[in-house]
Amino acid sequence: MKREYLSVAIFFLVAAIFFYLFYEIIIPFFVPIAWAAVFAILFYPIYEKLLVKLKSPGLTSILLCLLIVLLIIGPVTYLFVALVNEAVDAVTKVNALYKSGQLNNLLSFDLPWLNAAREKLSAYIDVSRIDLDAMARDTFDSVSALLLNQTSWLVANATRAVFYFVLMVFTLYYFFKDGERVVDKVKRLMPLRPARVEKTIRQLRDVIQATMYGGVVVALLQGVLGAIMFALFGISSPIFWGAIMAFMAIIPFVGAFIVYIPAGIILIIGGSVGKGVAVILIGSLVISQTDNVVRPWLISGRTEMHPLMLFFSILGGIALFGLLGLVAGPLIAAVFITLIKVIEENLHPDQAAETTASQDQL
Repeated sequence: MKREYLSVAIFFLVAAIFFYLFYEIIIPFFVPIAWAAVFAILFYPIYEKLLVKLKSPGLTSILLCLLIVLLIIGPVTYLFVALVNEAVDAVTKVNALYKSGQLNNLLSFDLPWLNAAREKLSAYIDVSRIDLDAMARDTFDSVSALLLNQTSWLVANATRAVFYFVLMVFTLYYFFKDGERVVDKVKRLMPLRPARVEKTIRQLRDVIQATMYGGVVVALLQGVLGAIMFALFGISSPIFWGAIMAFMAIIPFVGAFIVYIPAGIILIIGGSVGKGVAVILIGSLVISQTDNVVRPWLISGRTEMHPLMLFFSILGGIALFGLLGLVAGPLIAAVFITLIKVIEENLHPDQAAETTASQDQL
């Protein structure tokens, strides 16, 4: 009996060692593998439709990878160059305004309600000691340094970025081609009944696709609409602000209004009342409403993640993985939610059966 325990202990020790070594081998390439998994999940429905027509998994995978490369390289390259140019141009213009003294004039608003607020605050705070000029200078110096550092970092890491992109496409090819077999292997390893495994995989797929399509795609659409609106109204750096709107739209409880409402207010204060009101109205009635119109059409009845869970999963994902966290965070949260459902249904099978029956009747 002791010999059997010893053999089991040695087996698990050796297994743990090799699991750790395999982890160390794979972790340097986690980012391209993770991005490949994200694109595989997003584009797998298209892969299944093409496979029906082409009948060749290899050819279908190659064509879809080429399509994704074209969709990524062109727009991302243009967006990156445009963002860098517009950000640098914006900082240059602001610095020029600061040096000429015009920025201080812009910050010196002569508004009745603002003057009244200053008078009330003066009873508690020495408002005269607040130097808007120094605050503006420090802010713009910090922004300039940040942009310079980020641009230098991107140029220095361009070779690694290209290498990671090639690895991502290579991995994506095999995720498409052999993804079904990998999923079958995972199903066999799950200690659940086959029917329960199928239901779990289906729930996980629905949550992931609903979160991705209902979040990322809608946010990108809002960013594009915002950039078009800013360009039409002559607002500088429309692509830059459109990208910021897309990023803000991904985060629940925040949204694109964080960008277009201040932009409209600045236009109104600057004397362009018509443009400012138009920006706020179009942003509120068109851009923000795409979330209510497009999201239900994209998710088409799939289970969507709770906004609070999505909010913290995105913020935590960004803190842990950087830019990848925008999609990795919700993916991990989707797996977590599915596992919780599995545990709940195993603990309360009768209630789970009643819930399933009532859903089927509906």
